[in-house]
Amino acid sequence: MAEANERLRVARRRTASLTHPGGCLTRQELAELVNTWVWEHHDKKVEATANYVGKLEQGVIRWPGTLYREAFRAIFGVSTDSALGFVNARSRRAAVKLDNVKRKQFIHSATTLGVGAFALGELLVALPEGSEPTPIPARVGATEIEQIHAATEVFESWSRTYGGGLVRDAVMGQLRWSAGLLEATCPDRLRPELFSAVGDLADMAGCMAYDAGAQGEAHRVHRFALACAERAKDWPLRAEVLSSMAKQAIWTGQPDDGLTLAEQALVRADRLTATGRAMLHTDRARALAKMRRVEETLTAIGTADEHFAHSIPADDPPCMAYYNDTRHIQLTGRSLFDLAVLGRNPAEATDRLTAAVAGNTDGYARSRAISLTALASLTMATGDPLQAAALGHEALDVAGTLRSRRVTEDLRELAHYAAAHQHLDEVAHLRHRIKTLVCADRPWGGWKSSP
Repeated sequence: MAEANERLRVARRRTASLTHPGGCLTRQELAELVNTWVWEHHDKKVEATANYVGKLEQGVIRWPGTLYREAFRAIFGVSTDSALGFVNARSRRAAVKLDNVKRKQFIHSATTLGVGAFALGELLVALPEGSEPTPIPARVGATEIEQIHAATEVFESWSRTYGGGLVRDAVMGQLRWSAGLLEATCPDRLRPELFSAVGDLADMAGCMAYDAGAQGEAHRVHRFALACAERAKDWPLRAEVLSSMAKQAIWTGQPDDGLTLAEQALVRADRLTATGRAMLHTDRARALAKMRRVEETLTAIGTADEHFAHSIPADDPPCMAYYNDTRHIQLTGRSLFDLAVLGRNPAEATDRLTAAVAGNTDGYARSRAISLTALASLTMATGDPLQAAALGHEALDVAGTLRSRRVTEDLRELAHYAAAHQHLDEVAHLRHRIKTLVCADRPWGGWKSSP
């Protein structure tokens, strides 16, 4: 009789369903996630089914194919096959003999060379290949809800400082554990707060995923966050999640979808604070600017400014605490940037982006890099290329500390605008630095030496 694969089953049961808030991930949902992941990352069609997942959990199949294992590891946020109970029986038998040889070599090294001479591979032998899942408490109360809020704040701070690519896997692990709390017993009066807390964490995790370039993952996580917000009847969180989805759509070249999402979030705008309404009209402005609808963009920016003028931070929910003066002028400045490269006077865009650079101080490295790069691109396209090069070098100094696909793509855009001035030594040096950083961050991406 096959030995059941409890690790895989537990991992699935601890992962929240993306379509049924409060329920765990079903075998069919897991199969569909695997198929989608393989298609998105390898452009290959596979046909995992609920029956196949069942055979894996029952231990009938112990060693799925390479693409399947890669997908399972990505979906559950683990780094090894053994963490999900996958075992290659043939390799294990061969490894037993090899392990005896390595063990003798390791002992010999330890007794003759000392610890300082160990090779990295030998040191890693001491690390566990996987860890047991942290158990979900049977009963959830205010303490666990506060812990979720605290984790969200910590991860958000790391994301602002280092970019979404650094801690994306960690936050996804935290989200899976937190989503598992939705199945636990919880007092009725606290259950909406629990869904809101998990939804807020999911929104932040989705933003980190799209900042890291994992667009499919970001979309799925944001859908889950939206479901949590609606289950909690948390209108501000619903608006924040839809705003995040709108920003992702706009950034990935789908401004029409972004406009639809922003306007969907404005349904029952009376239930939002002035800050929330300003945020959503800013999203509308960015989408409209990308669609080259100049007058409508200016109207949306004016509406956003008007709402933000009446903002009272003390009235805002925690999920919107990040939307401050600097964030507002940065986002509206980006919309005005899009209009400036279409021929509109760049003065107002320059003023707003300059203020955003000044406002993004320590702890906001990613926003500072984005603002500096946008200002450099605007200046390169409409002003003094030498001043733009100086701004670009400053942006690169900050960007070098980040793992953010958004920052990388903004730098590629700067190189695009700089190509017209590459006969200048300062600009040529800037483009060389961008090329070096971009290729290090995204080696599979091409490099264009001209627009």
